[in-house]
Amino acid sequence: MEPIQRSLKKWMRDHKQFQERMNRMKEEVVQSEEVSQLIRNHPSLTEDAVEKQLIKLYEYQSQSKDCEKCPSREECINILPGYVPRAEVEGSEVKLAYDKCRRQRKVEEQQKQKTLVKSLHMPREILEASLSRLDLKDPDRGSAVEKTVRYIENLNEELPSKGLYFHGPFGVGKTYFLGAIANELSDKNIPSMIIYMPEFVREIKASIKDDSMNEKIEAFKETPVLMLDDIGAESQSAWFRDEVLGSILHYRMMERLPVFFTSNYSLAELEKVLMLSNRGDVEQVKAKRITERIKQLSQAVNVDGRNRRE
Repeated sequence: MEPIQRSLKKWMRDHKQFQERMNRMKEEVVQSEEVSQLIRNHPSLTEDAVEKQLIKLYEYQSQSKDCEKCPSREECINILPGYVPRAEVEGSEVKLAYDKCRRQRKVEEQQKQKTLVKSLHMPREILEASLSRLDLKDPDRGSAVEKTVRYIENLNEELPSKGLYFHGPFGVGKTYFLGAIANELSDKNIPSMIIYMPEFVREIKASIKDDSMNEKIEAFKETPVLMLDDIGAESQSAWFRDEVLGSILHYRMMERLPVFFTSNYSLAELEKVLMLSNRGDVEQVKAKRITERIKQLSQAVNVDGRNRRE
């Protein structure tokens, strides 16, 4: 009989403690600013209705509503990290809906912006480039920096039909300019695609086998901003020059879609490079057609200075 009495006393004690905890929770919830305001605004939330939905009201009251209880998005205390509860009352029933918090929206916006910059075989350093990290102390790069900054500042809702053609020696940071511009365009919700030309040639050749070449060429034609890195460095055939590169540039010229370039060659030097196919043919007219399209699509910018790869 004694064990039963002990068990009964323990149950009564635990039950009493449970009731005390529930009463404290009820008092805390009902007296909280957000729940008391909810009750004032909805007379249908009687004491009995509140009692029945105490757990739901506690769920609403205990969570952060405007990130005020969360140190960061990664340390969100809410049941659904990145989402805040919103209470809706229908009759005497409380319903909870969840909306994205401001930090979650910012994270998603940043992720969206990153997806706006597409690349084909470009190093991470270039994809994380920014105008704020451009070397402003090198006087030989001053003109290039100035023209780049001016280009970005002049961007409005209508994208200019011309890009920039950065040319200069090895290692002076021409490609970094492309990455910085791409990220600035991303901040303005303008998609761009950066292509490393030698890999681009190999990609097109490989895509012939799986019949994806036309699909890829269409993507390069239609992307709002195209960036061709290291043009002239690739080992290309007359077919690639005329049917692929020429086709892409012609389409973008007709549609007034800007193209950015980097090259170790000036336009005059690039024309001579493009005149020589891998068969040794000299095709001056076709090479000149390419450089004329480049002139229509971009403004030449000389980039000089020290070799940053040394």
